[in-house]
Amino acid sequence: MYIGRIMHTNLITVSPKATLVEARELIEKWAIDHLLVVDNKGKLVGIISDRDLKQYWASPANTLSTHELGYLLEKILVEMIMVKTVVTITTETTIERAAFIMQVNNINSLPVMEGEDLVGIITSTDVMGVLLEAIGMNEESVRIAVLVKDRIGAIADVSAILRDQAINIQSMITLPIREYPDVNQLVLRLSGDDGPRAVALLNKNHFKVLTRYVKDLSPFLPDLEA
Repeated sequence: MYIGRIMHTNLITVSPKATLVEARELIEKWAIDHLLVVDNKGKLVGIISDRDLKQYWASPANTLSTHELGYLLEKILVEMIMVKTVVTITTETTIERAAFIMQVNNINSLPVMEGEDLVGIITSTDVMGVLLEAIGMNEESVRIAVLVKDRIGAIADVSAILRDQAINIQSMITLPIREYPDVNQLVLRLSGDDGPRAVALLNKNHFKVLTRYVKDLSPFLPDLEA
């Protein structure tokens, strides 16, 4: 999925010349965590977060009265504390790439650009929601994991066993196992009613299935010599 399909386009922005009090009022009014800072031509020049504002609100609080603190914050402008080097993405960025960029840069939001134009914003909450939907996470589904040798046809073999017995795979992802570089973990989500039957079928066909956490994976490893 591409960011252009899920980004927020109803953007709440603030001027770099706005005060911290004005920025905080916007964040509280719209219940958001980030404000995009744009100049009078609509160009993105920075970003400011609710966390940034809270740090400035708290830092002098022990030494200043409420009146003094309010006066001080009215004098501090957004441009003085905003992040000016903003990490952005485009509408054509995939959701998984956006998640990777957020993780690498330790950030929780990404403004979305089309050329020089600001067109949207995506947050870590949005990304998590889409990824959970993609893997079929819901209250009715069950999760099983099959450890397979990293080889051509492993996914097809597991899928065929379940297909032949009319068991629908709602989603499947492949995860590497750090301790065993030649083994992959196929994580499947199935209908809750199909879970026990799927486990029995896979076991019958010599696949070992995980349905819970185990500390030692060695009993569930496939035969790498086969």
